[in-house]
Amino acid sequence: MTGENLASCLLVTVLGLILVRLADGQHMTDEPCSVQILVPGLKGEAGEKGEKGAPGRPGRVGPPGDAGPPGIKGQKGVMGRYGKMGPSGFKGLKGDMGDPGPKGSNGDPGLPCECAPLRKMIGEMDNHVAQLTNELKFIKNALPSPAAVAGIKETDSKVYLLVKEEKRYRDAESYCQGRGGHLAMPKDAAANRAIAGYIAEAGLSRVYIGINDLEREGHFVYVELSPMTTFSRWREGEPNNAYEDEDCVELVSSGEWVDVSCSLTMYFVCEFDRDRI
Repeated sequence: MTGENLASCLLVTVLGLILVRLADGQHMTDEPCSVQILVPGLKGEAGEKGEKGAPGRPGRVGPPGDAGPPGIKGQKGVMGRYGKMGPSGFKGLKGDMGDPGPKGSNGDPGLPCECAPLRKMIGEMDNHVAQLTNELKFIKNALPSPAAVAGIKETDSKVYLLVKEEKRYRDAESYCQGRGGHLAMPKDAAANRAIAGYIAEAGLSRVYIGINDLEREGHFVYVELSPMTTFSRWREGEPNNAYEDEDCVELVSSGEWVDVSCSLTMYFVCEFDRDRI
């Protein structure tokens, strides 16, 4: 028994005696005080081994071990299902021409040909193709960007080109001059109707035309300085030189003319002589 155990036993014994003495007053005075000391006995023999206890809680996961040597490669598996068909490859080069085949049998005799109408039709088609070819060349030469052209309008003597690039009046005229023309100058009712119909078909409301009074206020002339003596289509109340800054002219889809400021930017129509294209 350890020292702590011995001291505990002595303390318990002393307390017990004190309690007995207090409970039995007289008898305790007559009897002598005795202290009983408990002494531990000898160590006994080892007992039998007990049954195995319940398993304890799992411990913490230890660090991973070193990688082992590579295993033996397994056998090749069975072939999987076919995947989706991929995109088509690029078209290959054209192969060599094959040998000519055998000559076929003669066909049935044809009907008598009336060639004059056919020749006339073919001639008209050739003329039309030539005209379209010339127009295409004209567009390519007239504009760096054919996409800016809304189309071509032709009369007996003029070709009109609607340019869908917004420019000031002087820039628009320089643009047309640089390609061999001028801003459109409607000098008669037929030309005015043609240009007005042109812009209406293009879904536009107004364009610059080649008329101005830049040289002398109120004295309108065509852009190549020829006088306006035979034709005009001013809207009622025009020209009015609003804000004293309207020296150029626009043509609206109704065919009327309106004086406007030359600093505005808008689409415009160029005019070319047919015999110079």
